[in-house]
Amino acid sequence: MTCLTRIALALPLLLIAALPAEAQSARVLGDFRDWSAYAADDGGGTVCFAMTKPTSTDPTPADYGDAYLYVTNRPGEDVINEFNVVAGYTFQTGSMATVKVDGTPFSLFTQGDAAWLDDASQGANLAAAIRAGSSLTVSGTAADGTTVTQKYSLSGATAAQQASGAEC
Repeated sequence: MTCLTRIALALPLLLIAALPAEAQSARVLGDFRDWSAYAADDGGGTVCFAMTKPTSTDPTPADYGDAYLYVTNRPGEDVINEFNVVAGYTFQTGSMATVKVDGTPFSLFTQGDAAWLDDASQGANLAAAIRAGSSLTVSGTAADGTTVTQKYSLSGATAAQQASGAEC
């Protein structure tokens, strides 16, 4: 799958996330400790996702905005367990990022402030690692060249992914 194809597949989720809360059509499927699950109609079908925010960001980049981690299902497009990070800062152009679950690394390609698995076929493996893991970090290079590390809680990840999977 090409980089452009992956970006096009993730765009509906990013558009939903970018809307003000009152304009979003997402339904809350449940809140599970540090994770939540949602479902929304993106105009082309139902999109379901489990999401969380980082517990820490070090160092905090200039102009730091909202940051989220998503595991998304779009059954109408045969997309299951798509991993996506909205980092809250702009990645250095052409840079790669890394997500580690309990030390096991997965490579991410970046564009703007977002990152996706470089090998989309690893989505199920990463989703399973998130459900079984105890720690997750995302490391990327900000536009100014600074290496930024974000830590995420995995508490509630299994229940949120189960709720998302049951809906989609």
